[in-house]
Amino acid sequence: MRRSFVALTACLTLTACGGGTAGGETSGDASPAGQAASSATLTIWADQMRSATLKPFAEAFAKENGIKAEVVVVAQNQQQTFVTASQAGKGPDVLVGAHDWIGNLVQNGLIEPIQMTEDRLSGYVDVARKAVTYDGQVYGVPYAVENLALYRNTDLAPEAPKTFDDLVATGRELKEQGKVKEIVGYPVSQQNGQSGDTYHLYPLYTSGGGHLFGTKPNGDPDPADLGVGTPASVAAFEKIAALGEKGAGALKRSFTSDNSAAMFAEGKTAFLVSGPWRLADVRTAGVKYDVTPVPPFKGGGPARSFVGVQAFFVASKGRNKALAQEFVTNTLASDEVAKALFDAEPRMPALRTALEYAAAKDPDVAKFEAAAKDGVPLPAIPQMVAVWQPFNALIHSVVKGDPVEPAVKAAGKAIAEQLGQAG
Repeated sequence: MRRSFVALTACLTLTACGGGTAGGETSGDASPAGQAASSATLTIWADQMRSATLKPFAEAFAKENGIKAEVVVVAQNQQQTFVTASQAGKGPDVLVGAHDWIGNLVQNGLIEPIQMTEDRLSGYVDVARKAVTYDGQVYGVPYAVENLALYRNTDLAPEAPKTFDDLVATGRELKEQGKVKEIVGYPVSQQNGQSGDTYHLYPLYTSGGGHLFGTKPNGDPDPADLGVGTPASVAAFEKIAALGEKGAGALKRSFTSDNSAAMFAEGKTAFLVSGPWRLADVRTAGVKYDVTPVPPFKGGGPARSFVGVQAFFVASKGRNKALAQEFVTNTLASDEVAKALFDAEPRMPALRTALEYAAAKDPDVAKFEAAAKDGVPLPAIPQMVAVWQPFNALIHSVVKGDPVEPAVKAAGKAIAEQLGQAG
């Protein structure tokens, strides 16, 4: 699973910081030119892949504005590192990260709304705009979209399954024939093997009729409408349990993102549920493959995968906020940057013009776009921190074969207690 989602289970909702500007912030002329006169250094934090791509654009912006630019690689625990550094007055001006950080960062007063017109925002795909909008305001410039899909070995399974039931039937037949070792490579556990994987299991949960939160009139998730513990959530997990270790044996707690992908690459299964980050591995392995949406249960609703959006944020406590806004909304929001990021890593761009460019270069981009059609943005509200541990534990329990209804109700109660809804 992608590192931003792995980190979610450990993400804590922090005490809100006070308003106002951070000590040491440049005062006086708030224009980029005014800040440039003070020989400012614009600091950008990103992971290794994005850092290498963004560095020449940052250097060009710095030269144009008579300032310095520094791109810093933050490889792990990016959100928590940013929070801690910002609260200590040592954070960056620009942060590159996942949209689902927004609620926590806004609650703590650590990122600024982005100053972009509606006309410019309309140039982004709908799901990306929705993902970076929180409580009616846009807090990030989106640049990439990622979601789950079904990889299929076309030598072993020439036809795409219409339902997940069909997939299991095909996988079981191939296993009985000795052509594969496992029915499907479906990540059930996180990499440590000790916790379930809510991110990957969510499509099956939604197809079975479950949901995490309801929706407010403005489109934000509504934590007051908790879907875990309801009869619909029990019914959804009954379907998942039927695929588990005491059922069809398609889902196993030993399956993680890495070993599921390895099984597919080695021809030990005909099917893999994963995201675009596995494309390079699959291609390197030489597997003949196709990519289609995760199929729904027979008679069920769409298998809605979580959609993650990578974005650029302006730090509230950065020393050069006006420069950061200028850099993010003009340089980083450009078609040129979006294309360069895609060329560095083949992930669906959020900017429509770059998406057209990417689809022309790589047909799998359009396939992941189709798979994202029924997807939903990973909830960016801070209350999601209450969901991960109980829901992850629930997945393990159900796949193991424990009684479903008590496990689902216990998870719902645990989440409600953390949200202050118990009683």
